[in-house]
Amino acid sequence: MTAAPLQAVIFDLDGTLFDHDSSARAALRQWLPRLGVAVTDDLVNSWFAAEYRHFTAWQNGLVTFVGQRRGRLREFLPQLGHPVGTDDDLDRLFADYLTCYATTWARFGDVDAALAAVSRAGLATAVLTNGVDRQQLAKVRAIGLAGRVGPVFTAEALGAAKPHPSTYLAVCERLGAAAGSVLHVGDRHDLDVLAARAAGLRAVHLDRTGLGPHDEPDRITSLDQIARYLHRFGG
Repeated sequence: MTAAPLQAVIFDLDGTLFDHDSSARAALRQWLPRLGVAVTDDLVNSWFAAEYRHFTAWQNGLVTFVGQRRGRLREFLPQLGHPVGTDDDLDRLFADYLTCYATTWARFGDVDAALAAVSRAGLATAVLTNGVDRQQLAKVRAIGLAGRVGPVFTAEALGAAKPHPSTYLAVCERLGAAAGSVLHVGDRHDLDVLAARAAGLRAVHLDRTGLGPHDEPDRITSLDQIARYLHRFGG
């Protein structure tokens, strides 16, 4: 059976188009000294670990979006010797972190070449991101991708987060493309590759860190390499 010709490419945002890790690290270098704390590798690693745990809880519908932010701080602040305080205190502290974070936003250097390749192939694009409208749309604008990639679909707007199949299928439907004619590209193998395939899409793993899984047959280490998949899949 011949596979359907490729019609569209859906990109993940954080870790794929937007360099979240570098932005968050730079934000911590601004924010922690405001709290009277020196930045250390252990604290940075603890921040990312708390982010992963509590953001995943939000993705799974266990807490609210604000709740996952508060949860991250409740876990992290004691490591600084900083009082946790009330919910209002936590919200003010997180707002201060976000102010720092927003000054550091940047896209990856390989994004332009990838978008050019997709454009040459005549394919539609979209962004599917596990986040909320206000922040994710602001990121797309800040890194110069508004009008160049889109539309942007967030977990908040869709009412579900990756890896729920409805997220991928809703984007395909809005693009007017069958799932089998859409390629999903992202840095999370579980969310952006396995779950996308389970929903009927094609998928490529963007393994920027080189950590694998190395037995993934459709694996790239830079978006510069996406063009060969557009040709392979018939774009």
